Amino acid sequence: MVIFVKIAQVVLALSVLILIHEFGHFLWARLFGIRVEKFYLFFDVGGKALARWHWGGTEFGIGWLPFGGYCKIAGMVDESMDLAQLRQEPQPWEFRTHPAWQRLLVMAGGVINNFIFAILAYIAIMAIWGQSYIENRGSRIYVDDLAYEMGFRTGDEILRLDDYVPENFAMLQADLVRRDVHKATVLRGGDTLDIYIDQARIGEVLNDPLMFDLAIPFVVDSVMAGGLNAGSGLRRGDRIVTLDGHGVEYIQDSRELLAQMSSQEIATEVVRGDDTLGLPVRVDSLGHIGVYMQAPNIQVRRYNLLEAIPAGWRTAGETIRGYLDDLRLIARPSTGAYKSVGSFIAIGQVFPDTWDWYRFLSILALLSIMLAVMNLLPIPGLDGGHILFTLYEIVTGRKPGEKFLVAAQMVGMVLIFGLMFLAFGNDIARIIH
Repeated sequence: MVIFVKIAQVVLALSVLILIHEFGHFLWARLFGIRVEKFYLFFDVGGKALARWHWGGTEFGIGWLPFGGYCKIAGMVDESMDLAQLRQEPQPWEFRTHPAWQRLLVMAGGVINNFIFAILAYIAIMAIWGQSYIENRGSRIYVDDLAYEMGFRTGDEILRLDDYVPENFAMLQADLVRRDVHKATVLRGGDTLDIYIDQARIGEVLNDPLMFDLAIPFVVDSVMAGGLNAGSGLRRGDRIVTLDGHGVEYIQDSRELLAQMSSQEIATEVVRGDDTLGLPVRVDSLGHIGVYMQAPNIQVRRYNLLEAIPAGWRTAGETIRGYLDDLRLIARPSTGAYKSVGSFIAIGQVFPDTWDWYRFLSILALLSIMLAVMNLLPIPGLDGGHILFTLYEIVTGRKPGEKFLVAAQMVGMVLIFGLMFLAFGNDIARIIH
């Protein structure tokens, strides 16, 4: 069931983003009187489609190959490579006969739409749910193998990354990469010490799914009514320190132990005030003991509609800057960041196992920004390539020849397929390992 929920979220998200993007091209083209011959969600390879209909001189449809979508604009060199049309006499309704500034807006329309959608999505999130984050101050990390090798220890509190004081715990790993951090200052026990970051390991940090987990003390918030341990004597505020003689400091320490002790009654030690008590606790078949733990230090900023507008703009801007930093790292092969590039398989892993509108809209806004930024790359075949050639024409007054545009489009398609191959290869490698 989980896999179907994830697939449904991926298909819906990509379909929405493709339609928003291609509608941007469609809207500006129609506004300037340029004919749009086809508007498709997914690709109708071989002329076959799941559905098609005609309206206003445009063929709309849903293709059978779910790898994107397209908007075929008359008289334009695009991925359709319709060279027969280009050999005919230019017509007033074609893309190639319109002024450069109009063609520039047609080409930028998809990217503009994606940015606008992301901003509106973030505004909606701020107005409905607000901005939730785990405050870094006072929060301690639970490290994995990579973080341990780099010098971090479970229980450390990260105070500074170089001169930057992090606020959001969930962004620690991203901040470590994006800010080119050379020194992390941590509080360990009662001491403050510096950990020097080996820049050669940044690629590993990028590919690590969870370098810093939140270390949650094993402190009881409440006991599940009617659960296995409703009469065990556990109370709110009890801190469980041993399970069957094994020491546990954080919840993460208990998971493997409880899984091994499933369907048993075990002895525990709990600290209650100044006393240490021994209590018997039952473990169910799933390795759970039926208690709720105290929540981490979650901060929520609430916004009314007027306040949500600048907050949404600010969040969109921060997200764009962060993604540009990620692309900068990918462009440096020495970091190994290119190994983090993923396809829709990686996208599917980002979505939650159950439907959650807050997370769905948050991911959708992020993907919209990613789609916009990627399309701005100056690669022929992407919007950025067309925009680059049009800007050249505006500046120099010379329009690139159609033969050059066709050759550039072919080179661009090779590069795009190369990126797709890299993304799929990375995803398959992650699945295997």
